[in-house]
Amino acid sequence: MVGIIIASHGEFANGILQSGEMIFGKQENVKAVTLMPSEGPDDVKAKMQEAIASFDNQDEVLFLVDLWGGTPFNQANSLFEGHKDKWAIVAGMNLPMLIEAFASRFSMNTAHEIAANILSPAKEGVKVRPEELEPATATAAPAAGTSNAGAPGKFEYVLARIDSRLLHGQVATAWTKTTQPTRIIVVSDAVAKDDLRKKLIQQAAPPGVKAHVVPVKKMIELAKDDQHFGGQRALLLFENPQDALRAVEGGVPLKTINVGSMAHSPGKVQPNKVLAFSQDDIDTFKKLKELGLNFDVRKVPNDSKGDMSEIIKKAQEELNKQK
Repeated sequence: MVGIIIASHGEFANGILQSGEMIFGKQENVKAVTLMPSEGPDDVKAKMQEAIASFDNQDEVLFLVDLWGGTPFNQANSLFEGHKDKWAIVAGMNLPMLIEAFASRFSMNTAHEIAANILSPAKEGVKVRPEELEPATATAAPAAGTSNAGAPGKFEYVLARIDSRLLHGQVATAWTKTTQPTRIIVVSDAVAKDDLRKKLIQQAAPPGVKAHVVPVKKMIELAKDDQHFGGQRALLLFENPQDALRAVEGGVPLKTINVGSMAHSPGKVQPNKVLAFSQDDIDTFKKLKELGLNFDVRKVPNDSKGDMSEIIKKAQEELNKQK
């Protein structure tokens, strides 16, 4: 795996690494290197050398630095000179760049490949509101979500996820990078009636991916349409298991449901840090299992999978104690 060094003036490197891992999960072979006010260039260089020595693969190293020409860049560059054929440096570090670097390590084995791949997401991550402040471009590339639009065929379902937060950072970055959807579809009667939530979801879509909000009944209709969605890769988001059950019973052909987070509310028990269940939730998951659904319990792609049967068993025991 390519090792990544995140280097900055001050604590920025530690902070952005913490933010990246909140979204994408704990990372191996990644080190933050900071230049503090009391330190000089040699201190930074020594930290970088120590970080590289800790990596499993010291032949492939990617430096993400805050500022081109600054001390962290200069010290990375002095180490880079002897490894130009393998190592790479990218300056102007931001969170979209870091998330893309984490995701790229799943499919790319060289620092050069990852460095080339993270430039576009880093630039696309810089946006402004009001939108009219954006500089005009001569031509706009078509969004990925419009490719093959209207072609004969049905949706390919790359992920179906239960997540009370719906479209947020972990979905827009980690899961989107892993599953490569062309469309993110929030399936919820409640959200479909809420114009503000719909607008926020559409604005949260990652570059090149279309985001939609539809009621459950409409999703069932779309799933049966074999004339317009050929080549479309759909990532479905459900706010709760009940909506997912209605969709499956109505004919949405899902085989596995990723269970990411279920918010706590009065009357629910919380068998782990991110999932809370009512009796209705437990009964709904049992019905989904009876319909042949498998459960993939993970917040982000590189988390280890939880055992849904054990989680539900623990939740049931806690609910029984409340009776």
